[in-house]
Amino acid sequence: MNRKVAIFCLPVMLAMTSGTPSPAAQAPLPENAPCRSVRFEGTPFTVCTADPGRHDIALLGRGANGAPIRDFAGVPARLGNAFPRLAFAMNAGMFDDAGDPIGLYVEDGRQLVGLNRQTGAGNFYRPPPNGIFYGTATGWHVATTTDFAAHRPAAVAFATQSGPMLVINGAINPGFDKNGLSLHIRNGVGITRDGYAIFAISDARVSFGRFARLFRQLGCTDALYLDGAVSRLWAPAMRRRDGGRKIGPIVVALQKR
Repeated sequence: MNRKVAIFCLPVMLAMTSGTPSPAAQAPLPENAPCRSVRFEGTPFTVCTADPGRHDIALLGRGANGAPIRDFAGVPARLGNAFPRLAFAMNAGMFDDAGDPIGLYVEDGRQLVGLNRQTGAGNFYRPPPNGIFYGTATGWHVATTTDFAAHRPAAVAFATQSGPMLVINGAINPGFDKNGLSLHIRNGVGITRDGYAIFAISDARVSFGRFARLFRQLGCTDALYLDGAVSRLWAPAMRRRDGGRKIGPIVVALQKR
C-alpha cells in the first residue's frame, strides 16, 4: 500500500492522511459521510464513494426549465422532492458550447445523444478509446467505448461518455507519462471489483498519470476521466459547493429511500 494514502474498509471509508486538510474538511464529518479528503503522492484530493447498497446514481442534463443545467444552482429544483437525499454531485462529462453532451448520454433510461466514435483533437478523443460510465440493472460500470459498443446492454439506466480512460482492466492508460507537464484540477470516476463507484476531484493541479494512479490505488479496475479545469464538487456534509465556469451534465448520488 502506498504510504501516502491510508484506506480502511475500501471502498466505504477513506482515512485522512498527514498534512493540512482543506478548509472544507476542517469541520468534523459524520462517520458515514460519502466524501473524504485524502492526500496521494503529495497532492490533495477529495474522494466520494457511492455504495450500491446506500445510494442511487442519476444524471441531470437539463434543469427544471428545460435548458441545459450548467451549474449546481439548478440541482435543487431539478431534483424536487429528492433533493434532501443528495449525498454529493459532480460534473459528469464533456460538453459543447451550449452545455449539451458531446458523446453518448442516457438519462432516466432515455438516450438523448448517440455514441460518438469520431476522431479528433482534445482529451475526449485521446487514445486509447475514450469510455462510458453507465448504470444497468446489474450495477454501475466503466468501460472503453469500444467494449461498450461491442457488448452494449439492452437496457441502460444512465450513461455519459468522456475521455480519456484512466485505468483499463487494472492497468494505467499506457499513453500517460508518469507525471506529465499538463496539470489541471481534474475529476473522474472509477468502479471497484465490488461494484462501488469512486468519484475523485483533485484539490490542486495534477497530471493524468498521478490521477490515474490514485484510482488504481483506490481499488478501481476501470476509471474514466470526466473533465478538467471546470471540475466541480458539491458535498453537503463537507459544506462544500464549488463555483466557477459553466459545466455540462451533472451526476448526483442520492441516499436510497
